[in-house]
Amino acid sequence: MIVIVVFSPRSHADEVRAALAAAGAGTLGNYTACSFSASGEGRFRPEEGAEPYLGEPGRPEVVDEVRIECVCDDALAKGAVEAMLAAHPYEEPAYHCYRALTLGDL
Repeated sequence: MIVIVVFSPRSHADEVRAALAAAGAGTLGNYTACSFSASGEGRFRPEEGAEPYLGEPGRPEVVDEVRIECVCDDALAKGAVEAMLAAHPYEEPAYHCYRALTLGDL
């Protein structure tokens, strides 16, 4: 099982969650579209040559963001990340994936 974590502006969090779910992420037994979200502040400074969704090059930006986490079957993880990236408004979304152990793995 892979855990996918992505940081999205609050304004697009539902679209990002929906893209992950449509690609098969967030399935646990008889449940689908499962995810966890936590609010926070995303901070970045676009450099020269960047085309940011928010802000402008050279100026620090603070955005109301949501950390979205969901699990995904190994076979579906790459497609789920690709779907998430396609739905995400940022030029360079912050995300990471890691392997999770389940009871069956222990």
